[in-house]
Amino acid sequence: MLYYLFEYLDKTLNVSGTGVFQYITFRSALAFILSLLLSTIYGKRIIRFLQNQQVGETVRELGLAGQNEKAGTPTMGGLIIIFATLVPVVLFAKLQNIYVVLLIVTTLWMGTIGFIDDYIKIFKKDKQGLKGIFKVFGQVGLGLIVGAVLYFSPAVTVRTDTGKGDVFRVATENVITESPVEEKSTATTIPFFKNNEFDYAELLAWTGEGYEKWAWVIFIPVVIFIITAVSNGANLTDGIDGLAAGTSAISVLALGIFTFVSGNIIFSNYLNIMYIPNSGEMTVFIAAFVGSLIGFLWYNSYPASVFMGDTGSLTIGGIIAVLAIAVRKELLIPLLCGVFLVENLSVVIQVSYFKYTKKRFGEGKRVFLMAPLHHHYQKKGYHESKIVTRFWIVAIMLAILSIITLKLR
Repeated sequence: MLYYLFEYLDKTLNVSGTGVFQYITFRSALAFILSLLLSTIYGKRIIRFLQNQQVGETVRELGLAGQNEKAGTPTMGGLIIIFATLVPVVLFAKLQNIYVVLLIVTTLWMGTIGFIDDYIKIFKKDKQGLKGIFKVFGQVGLGLIVGAVLYFSPAVTVRTDTGKGDVFRVATENVITESPVEEKSTATTIPFFKNNEFDYAELLAWTGEGYEKWAWVIFIPVVIFIITAVSNGANLTDGIDGLAAGTSAISVLALGIFTFVSGNIIFSNYLNIMYIPNSGEMTVFIAAFVGSLIGFLWYNSYPASVFMGDTGSLTIGGIIAVLAIAVRKELLIPLLCGVFLVENLSVVIQVSYFKYTKKRFGEGKRVFLMAPLHHHYQKKGYHESKIVTRFWIVAIMLAILSIITLKLR
């Protein structure tokens, strides 16, 4: 909203200084600061409200040190993250940008699913919460929307031939070309390879001429799978104080770098990466999102004053997935979100091996002392703050390795 106001003041009334709002970096900085302030200042009020509503966490008997002390701690803290993200985005982002619209829809959609799940657990006293099938339906529904928009919308285009015969017009960071040749494409980036563009449509080349128009048959299911997998991974990672929020902030910050350079034709040309017109506007959303996560950590770090609940964890996972898909870096998710991946795999391995051994030997055996993986280390006697810090360090290393794929091919 403020973007359009200052654009009017600059271009129509020629008010001095208002043109600074045209810069993505300036608006991103404002979004980050405001988000951080909202999450820390108003976060306390939201926590107090949740306490008054007796929105307390129900703790399962896991036999973990310090677990019983968490009983009664307010949950649904994901509301802080959602609130502190959306307010700066509405104020500072271009609300007509297709990518910003998709991210807002993702935040509200996944936040609603998580809220319903938390509501059932707390107020209906059903520890299982929303049935898994309904969660999956919600994730699939979002995947259909995101996949269809990214595939069919004329506002979503890419360029892989940046810098060839173009005349650049540089007024702000929103560098544009005088001779644009953007095109619709389902191309994505394969990390660590020199000629690293891969088009999902190529998987249908065997069907003969005109196969490109059927690329949505591959692309949309891929989007659905990624959104479902990443949101579930974030949900599983949210098990001890500060783990999900901290690792997510690190991953999102790395995605912010990818977004900024991919949305700027000069940087994308220099780095020889895919240029995605108008995607740079997502940097404003990312800045607000990172600010909200860091602000949430103010209250969620050990010992936590509030838990994010599914309201927060499902939202975080959905946003990260959509960001990666939109910036054509979804194949980097196993590396960038490696913590989510191993948490997911630890559960799959544990359950699969238990069922296999029980069927074959009559007695179920376990690979880990407990799953997800962070509980395994708790069982081994590590304090949860040490586990969280070490997982953060791993997330930082994975983020740095992901970022250097821009040049390491």
